[in-house]
Amino acid sequence: MSLNKNHYVLIMAGGIGSRFWPVSKKSFPKQFIDIMGTGESLIKQTYNRFSHMVPQENIFVVTNTDYVPLVQTHIPEMHISRILHEPLAKNTAPCIALANRHIFQQNPDAVCLVAPSDHLISNEVAFIETATHAMNFAANHDALVTLGIKPTRPDTGYGYIQFNPELDGSGLHRVKTFTEKPSEDIAKSFLESGEFLWNAGIFVWSMKAINRSIEQHIPEIHQIFAEVDTLSPNYSDQLEQAYSLTPSISIDYGVLEKESEVFVMPANFGWNDLGTWKSLWDVSDRNEKNNAIVGKNVHVYNTTESLVFNNSQKLIVVNGVDNIVIVESDEVLLVMNKDKEQELKTIVNEIKDRYKGKFN
Repeated sequence: MSLNKNHYVLIMAGGIGSRFWPVSKKSFPKQFIDIMGTGESLIKQTYNRFSHMVPQENIFVVTNTDYVPLVQTHIPEMHISRILHEPLAKNTAPCIALANRHIFQQNPDAVCLVAPSDHLISNEVAFIETATHAMNFAANHDALVTLGIKPTRPDTGYGYIQFNPELDGSGLHRVKTFTEKPSEDIAKSFLESGEFLWNAGIFVWSMKAINRSIEQHIPEIHQIFAEVDTLSPNYSDQLEQAYSLTPSISIDYGVLEKESEVFVMPANFGWNDLGTWKSLWDVSDRNEKNNAIVGKNVHVYNTTESLVFNNSQKLIVVNGVDNIVIVESDEVLLVMNKDKEQELKTIVNEIKDRYKGKFN
């Protein structure tokens, strides 16, 4: 099958993944970890998925400057010119504005899919079909497209997209509203209404449409990055200057929530954002006691509904616990109730302060 030369992919790979602490740390975040025990890191799985969908030379990665060597190690076939680096983390809008400068210069007619580097897609055939359909729609409409996942539970950790039930344009729905991480009661009402989808954080648009929207809704970011010349010998200095000036803002809040021409494509391709240890337990193979074991040298007795993740060479023996997450890394042992994972971020911040960043 020939691949469309105007189809591009941007993989965002700058996050730290702090909710997968202590395995995911600032020095080695989760996108570079074989979190599923498959033999490949999440970013490598993501790259492989997209290499079947667009020409490999049309795949770009944006990451933190410190992570460029890690990207090169995990995706050695990717040319350094397509690994874009951010000197500071300023959320997704500056990240996308930077990539747009490079992609638009290469191909003004480009249609780009933007996706995180650390999500799990279990049905890749369905994903490619859905994504390609969305890209074809974006190529023919001056609109922004997001992929929405049909919710299966009132999850308070996801953003939600409310859509117009009427189909408009090749099986897509117009977006009514975006809601960030609602309360449990509101999430339940969303689920019951049937008019809401989870926001997967996967976007599709033409370069012309997204550049117009950024210029209209966050003009300060448009202006800052318009002054970055990707071919200049002073590019690195210009980039440092741009990131020192740009506000930190998400593309969702900065553009999508304000734009009138936004469509959502309902999708079902086995998506999981792998945001927490419990989400890993949800998608992992489990034994007859509903335990998920990732890693070697783990022995479990009289235990149910638990996750044991061994990222070390140590022997782990577990006996007589229920609904527990146990994570062993080289420096840290984490033991917590599986239902208390929302407290982990606060705990990690306290540990960082107490130990002055040693376990960051």
